[in-house]
Amino acid sequence: MAGGLVALLDDIAALVKLAAASVDDVGAAATKASIKATGVVVDDTAVTPRYVQGLAPERELPIIKKIALGSLRNKLLIILPVIMLLSQFLPWLLTPILMVGGAYLAYEGAEKVWELVSGHREEQHAADGEVDESSVVAGAIRTDFILSAEIMVIALNEVETEPFVSRLIILLIVALLITALVYGVVGLIVKMDDVGLKLAERDSGASQRIGRGLVKGMPRLLSALSTIGIAAMLWVGGHILLVGVDELGWHWLYDQVHHLEEAVGGVAGIGGVLAWLANTLASALIGLVVGAVVVAVLHVVPRRKKAEQPASTH
Repeated sequence: MAGGLVALLDDIAALVKLAAASVDDVGAAATKASIKATGVVVDDTAVTPRYVQGLAPERELPIIKKIALGSLRNKLLIILPVIMLLSQFLPWLLTPILMVGGAYLAYEGAEKVWELVSGHREEQHAADGEVDESSVVAGAIRTDFILSAEIMVIALNEVETEPFVSRLIILLIVALLITALVYGVVGLIVKMDDVGLKLAERDSGASQRIGRGLVKGMPRLLSALSTIGIAAMLWVGGHILLVGVDELGWHWLYDQVHHLEEAVGGVAGIGGVLAWLANTLASALIGLVVGAVVVAVLHVVPRRKKAEQPASTH
């Protein structure tokens, strides 16, 4: 009896060690997958603050919370189940689906550029003239959906050799971690001016200087992030399309960008940075071109036809 109990305890101890090792492996894999997706995470963080510009300060955090919850629902209820099933049964479909999302991101970025250039800026207002929060949230969640899908697929590619259950757990951790990181940072950014006001009211001279600096600097930072967010949509959308066409068998465009990276990558000291810039600028240009075509089809051409109609009827 005692011998059987000892053997049972040994088996349990072995199982506990195996489980602990598995947890360590899953944690390490989740960290690796999250780091690999850092580029898109930064883009997501840059894109989101522009959606709360123009809102009353007391509504900023509630709106960010709604966007964060929408993002988490996207990841857990739509993106995660879909990519797990596709990776298991139809892995070849992941690239075309991602490319559709990339084209949408490119369109979003190009549309903002068109609004800046043409002066036709379409604000989302309610009937009373105030910002329509539901439209703001819906637009932010749509854009986040594409970025989240890209993040999750990048993470999936890093752990594609893991068993199905391990992949599922790893991607679940990535979804929770990335959402908390992105929207925690976004919340901190948009409320930093309030922190500045609190610091400016303190007795300490140093605190007052820091507080005034934050109050003055945050509008400029938010404006810069808005511009960076537009560039990020073009860059990420273009990069998805660039990599996608290469994976689908048309290698010429990706090869040209790769040759450009190699041409500047040999510069001593800054070659790595120049190569990254070359890829980023090329991806952004591709995103701008594709996005501009979609904008022309959906906005410019219909608007011109509508403007010409009255003249043609007289």
